[in-house]
Formats: sequence, structure tokens, C-alpha cells
Amino acid sequence: MITHTVIFAPIGEASRTEQITQRLSNAIISGLLEKGEQLPNETELARMMGVSHITIRDALNTLRSKSLIYTIRGRNGGSFISDDIESYVKYFHPFNNVSSDFLADIGEMQSALIVHCTRLSVRRMTDEDLESLASLIEALEKSDSPQRKTQADMRCLLTLAANSQSARLAGQELIILTEWAPLISLLYKEDAFHMESCRHYRRLINALKARDEPLASKEAHSLVEFFISSLIEYKINFV
Repeated sequence: MITHTVIFAPIGEASRTEQITQRLSNAIISGLLEKGEQLPNETELARMMGVSHITIRDALNTLRSKSLIYTIRGRNGGSFISDDIESYVKYFHPFNNVSSDFLADIGEMQSALIVHCTRLSVRRMTDEDLESLASLIEALEKSDSPQRKTQADMRCLLTLAANSQSARLAGQELIILTEWAPLISLLYKEDAFHMESCRHYRRLINALKARDEPLASKEAHSLVEFFISSLIEYKINFV
């Protein structure tokens, strides 16, 4: 599942325990990891996220102390997402830890990356690639929950990055999405945001199909600007 690929992507060098704790907390609060869902075991998490077992254990202990996860011992045990997190949402909400400047900064990074990937995709995408992306956009339009909408959105962005045929650019997009996805999922709780997002994606795919590089670049920039302006507005109104 692409969501889990993003959530459990390798962690950078600095403050690894805090990074893992923050990433998983955001994923839990925003619903990307569902209530009752079982996490990969410690060995698998350490492998997926590129850290030691001790780092994973410390992060899970922190999440457990916040009652965001619980652990069942025994043969069929493991760590699971808590069923009741509402009382903790306000305290651990992703927007408690981000500023408007941070949102603007990640928006600039995302815009530069997606616009450049779009330029390359116009030149390199096959007709089959275009149909595949169009299908993903259609899946986004038909999605009926914030989690599914976010997952579909992530697939669209990652596919666009992959169609640049640059492994490095696709890898950078994957890294950005680890911070991007939990925030966007909060916006997808609103139907109006979902509808406008789909309109932006539809204009982008039409420009890509027309092989119109300037227009496709413009639409990609407009898409990211819509996301960021919506995030900043949400942050301003967040109490």
C-alpha cells in the first residue's frame, strides 16, 4: 500500500526516535493508520525505516505512553493503533507542531519538485502512462473517505514524479510526502476541498494529454499553490 510506503520510509540521521514518533503520531491522528490496525513488528519496522531496534522500541514506548498505540503480548500479539484517540487529538494534532512559515517552505519544495517532474513527464510519459495517471485521478474523484482521498492523492503525486523517469526525483517526492500526507489528509475531510482538488488534477491531466508543457507546468504549480494556501488557511483557523 502506497500510504504505508510513505509512512514507513527510511528516516534521516538526526533525532531518529523523535522523527519516528512524530511521523507515526501524525499518521495516527490524521487517520492514515486506522484504529485497530496492527503495526509491522519491531524487526520489520527497523528494516523499513532504516534504524535500530532500540530506536524503534523507544518510539513505540513513547506512542504507548501517549495511548496512541497498545501492545498485546503472545503469539498473536503486536502493537495496534488505539481505538479511542479523540481525547489526545487536540494535544498531538499535527498542526500544533508546524508554523505557517514551515507550510510555505514545504510548499516551495513541493512546487519546485512537482513542476519539474511535470515538465519531464510531458516529454517522457507514454500514452499508457497517461491513462494510468488518469485512472488514479478518477479513483481520487470516487474516493469516499479522508483516508482514501489522501491515499489516492499520494498515488497521483508519486506517479507523476515516477513518470519523470528520474529515480532521484521520485525518491525526493517520497520523502516530502512523509510530512505532506498527514497534513493534506486533514483537508480532505472537507468535501469542497476534495472537489476543488479534483478539478485541479483534471486540468493537469488534460494539459499532459495535450503534451502542452507550459500549460502543464502552470497547472502543476496551481495545484500545489491550492494545497498550500488551503493548509495555511487551515493553520490560521486552527484552534
